[in-house]
Amino acid sequence: MALNYRFRDPSLAALALTHRSVGKPNNERLEFLGDALLGAFVAEMLYEAHPKASEGELSRLRAQLVNGQALAAIARELELGDALKLGPGELKSGGFRRDSILADALEASLAAVFLDGGLEACRQVVRALFGERVLALQRSSKDAKTRLQEWLQGHGHALPQYELVDSRGEDHAKIFDVRCTVSEPHPHSAEASGPSRRQAEQDAAEVVLARLTGSVGAA
Repeated sequence: MALNYRFRDPSLAALALTHRSVGKPNNERLEFLGDALLGAFVAEMLYEAHPKASEGELSRLRAQLVNGQALAAIARELELGDALKLGPGELKSGGFRRDSILADALEASLAAVFLDGGLEACRQVVRALFGERVLALQRSSKDAKTRLQEWLQGHGHALPQYELVDSRGEDHAKIFDVRCTVSEPHPHSAEASGPSRRQAEQDAAEVVLARLTGSVGAA
């Protein structure tokens, strides 16, 4: 297993790659544990890399990194499919190529590292696997207001205007209504609501940017 980790108990590594189609024991329980460990460690990395991101923004970034397709891609890089133990039916149907099986095997393998070497060993394996991916996401994850401003400037247009339309609710649970307006290349405006003015502005900018990029592809 190409995890850059040497198992003291090789049976854990073997169990992590044993699909339920083989029977019991299999990697389902390890997959459950690995899913939780992976989510926590990736969340930690994103928390460090994006100190100004909101909870919602961090959740969206994590979903980009730990979805089944993304995990299956990592499993293929590690060639986990070649080491999978599958039952005859799954083997015949090409289960070693299936995203869900590969993703589960990766999560189970991380749990096996945790059980074999402890929390820090598992954290280091996750950081090695996801470090470059987090950095790449960091470079490409500018917030909506920044992306809208850069798009407008890049096309020689005036900057957007943000207006607080309303705020309502108790002080501890206020809701802010914000309008984002652009005058060029065509007049567009969108309103959004959020628990902070900043979040409402971001959401309104996202809507305006989507309209601009969808309707002005040749601008």
